[in-house]
Amino acid sequence: MTDQDQTPFREPDRPDRRSGLIDPRTAVMLVACLFAVILSAVVVLLPVKYAILSPGPVLNTLGEVDGKPLISISGHQTYKTSGTLDLTTVSVIGGPDRSVSLAQVFAAWVRGSSAVLPEESVFTPGETQEQSDAENAAEMTSSQENATAAALSTLDIDVPTTLTVAGSDPSSPASKVLKEDDVILGVGGSEVGDLAELRTTLAKTRAGDDVQVRIRRDGRTRTVTTQTTQAEDGDTVLGIYITPDFNFPFDVKIQIEDIGGPSAGMMFALGIIDTLTEGDLTGGKDIAGTGTIDADGTVGPIGGIRQKLVGARNAGADYFLAPADNCNEVVGHVPDGLQVVRVGTLDQARTDVEKIASGDTAGLPACTS
Repeated sequence: MTDQDQTPFREPDRPDRRSGLIDPRTAVMLVACLFAVILSAVVVLLPVKYAILSPGPVLNTLGEVDGKPLISISGHQTYKTSGTLDLTTVSVIGGPDRSVSLAQVFAAWVRGSSAVLPEESVFTPGETQEQSDAENAAEMTSSQENATAAALSTLDIDVPTTLTVAGSDPSSPASKVLKEDDVILGVGGSEVGDLAELRTTLAKTRAGDDVQVRIRRDGRTRTVTTQTTQAEDGDTVLGIYITPDFNFPFDVKIQIEDIGGPSAGMMFALGIIDTLTEGDLTGGKDIAGTGTIDADGTVGPIGGIRQKLVGARNAGADYFLAPADNCNEVVGHVPDGLQVVRVGTLDQARTDVEKIASGDTAGLPACTS
């Protein structure tokens, strides 16, 4: 066989890289990757049923908002103050008509200072955003009124109050006797002029005791008999819901917008007390806090306390007044440099602030569990 008879060796056909053509398998892989990227982006941007809680604005109840005092009082002597009594808030993203995306949820988890909760644990199922906003606004108004009543009571300033029945627990004996819009005038032969007097009077009885309740119904005064019952906290109660209508002896206005809910009540009350009393309640110290307030001065728990702790410390607070019922959420989550004080009543909170002002902080009650 001569050289001319040999068939030259030829490699299998391969794409000519210079031609710009792509192997079909490579093209399929690229398309698949592109599809995966697009799908991931769509999934990340899809709305999810979560709410994100983050540290919100911090406002000094002794300071100003838009050039106006946050708390303004007319018709009574007021005094200059110093230091801060900060109310803390939580910024909420999500909720009815305001869904968050998976990307926002991931970002909140990474931040650490935010909390991601199921939407139904923050908002009432089926509630619209408009309804939620209206409810928060109503709670804020009620909180301000309760704070004013509690503050004035602490200062021994009389606040005539009308106690109107707003409803009752269907399981309570009173539900068969007391009606909506009844006005409570007295219990067991004693007059009750406010919620504190009503609770003090009922505390003298035992759950299941018969009591006479003097009421005003349809403009007429009458006396009815019912039985007391026991609340979840062990207190003796009538088993009714009461809406107090306060007749304040002078005007107390709280200038605040775009913040709803009842959680600023205690700090409002402390700000009012400081404004109405001579000297500085805080001693110039930076104190923040949170907690609902009843007209009788009871401090109640709130939501988002871990975010409020972070917000308070970021704003420069050294001390934080926390409701006793929130202590289990506080332990292990206190920012460095912030001392948390456990409070249960407005009177105690005032005393604790006075101790902080004097520098006597060693014996302040703390959250331990």
